Amino acid sequence: MNIPERESAPDQAARKRAKISHLGCDAGRLALFYREWASSYNRDVGGEKYYGPIAVAELAAVVQTAYLASERGAIRVLDAGCGTGLVGVQLARLGFQLIDGFDLTEEMAGEARRTGVYRNIQVNADLNIALPEYPNATYDITVCCGVFGLGQVRPEGLRELARVTRPNGFVIASTSRLYLEATSFEDEVRRLQQGGVVVPAQCLSDGRYIADEPANYWVFRIVP
Repeated sequence: MNIPERESAPDQAARKRAKISHLGCDAGRLALFYREWASSYNRDVGGEKYYGPIAVAELAAVVQTAYLASERGAIRVLDAGCGTGLVGVQLARLGFQLIDGFDLTEEMAGEARRTGVYRNIQVNADLNIALPEYPNATYDITVCCGVFGLGQVRPEGLRELARVTRPNGFVIASTSRLYLEATSFEDEVRRLQQGGVVVPAQCLSDGRYIADEPANYWVFRIVP
C-alpha cells in the first residue's frame, strides 16, 4: 500500500496563503482561518524563507536614523496586523522598545504576546472598517507587513494607518505583486497624495518577500 508523503511546512504555508486570497476580505472568515493557523504559522512560513518582517523592520530603522530626532528606543511604533509577532521581534532586535500591535484574532495575538516585545496588543481589530481604539496621530512609525494581500485588507485601509500616524511620521507597508495587479492600491496612494495626506517617500519594487513571491515595500511620510 502506498502511503502519501506528509505535506511539508512550506507546502502547507503556500496552500494556506493561496486559500486566503479567496476569503474576500470577510473578517469572520479571515478570523476563523487565522485562529486555526496560529499555532503552526511560524513554522509554516519559516520554511518558506519569509523575508518580509526583516525588510519592513529594517526600513523602519533606516527611517528612524535618517528622519526622526528621537532615539530609537523612544520611537512609538504600531505593528498593524501583527500576527504572531514576527515583525515585532525584528523591530526589537534593531532597538525599538515602544511597540504596540493589533490583530484580528486572540490566537495570533497570543503568539505575539509570548514574544515579550509588545507593550500592548489589541484584538478584533479590522482594518477594513476602522481602528477606533487608536486616536489620531498616535505613532511615529506604523508598519504593516503582509496585511495588504489578496483576500485580507482593501487598499482604503492605508488611510486609516495614516490617520493613527503623527505628522512627519511614517507608514511602511508591503504589497505583493498579485495584490497590486488585482486591486486599486496604487490609485489609493495617488488619492491620498493628492488629498495632502501622505507623500510616497520610497518604493522598493519587486523585493524579496516570501518563497518566490516578490513584494513592493512602500515608505509613506505623513503630511503635516
